[in-house]
Amino acid sequence: MNDLDVLKVFCAADGRHGNALGVVRDGRRHPDAASRQALAAELGYSETVFVDDPERGVVDIWTPGVRMSFAGHPLVGLAWLLDIELLNPPAGEVWARDDGEFTWITARPEWVEDKRTQQYATVAEVEALPSPPPGEGWLYAWAWEDEAAGRVRARGFPRRPDGVIAEDEATGSAALLLTAQLNRALNITQGRGSQILTAPGPDGTVEIGGRVRFAPVEQ
Repeated sequence: MNDLDVLKVFCAADGRHGNALGVVRDGRRHPDAASRQALAAELGYSETVFVDDPERGVVDIWTPGVRMSFAGHPLVGLAWLLDIELLNPPAGEVWARDDGEFTWITARPEWVEDKRTQQYATVAEVEALPSPPPGEGWLYAWAWEDEAAGRVRARGFPRRPDGVIAEDEATGSAALLLTAQLNRALNITQGRGSQILTAPGPDGTVEIGGRVRFAPVEQ
């Protein structure tokens, strides 16, 4: 597809890791839900986004199995790619900014659906979890790496019935939820080494930031 960009969102400082994101710049090429779902399943990324209005930031977010009203890493990636200050996913208006290294979005924790956080006693326990752990429902497993510094080690497990994505490399919405629960800024290392930065706002919002890079499109 010549209108497909593939990004890595929440990369480490050296540009490695990050969660893959498919971006279809011209959403008109996939005008209905069935075609969008089919493409998202075919691509197999944790999320694929269809841009319906690049000037107003109107976007439609799909996993391989479901449509989402809000998701963190797709919106951070889109803010970087489209270089706009306002995105409009179904959940509501999402403001964005770029500080030269990190791209940030501001969102509300109540937009995060069907995710549960679970604290473990040590980083070793989080890293020893099978992928996915037994159980049902979206699990964000985390432990303090350095509580005083706000450093967290996390892993994300969708545990959806389709089983396409066993483990999510970097999950902005879950990081947002955890930040709201702890009410403090966090520096999260997730997956193989992706980095997510967060900060709670005074109005109940949370800002989520990360590095974004282009990734090669697999043939």
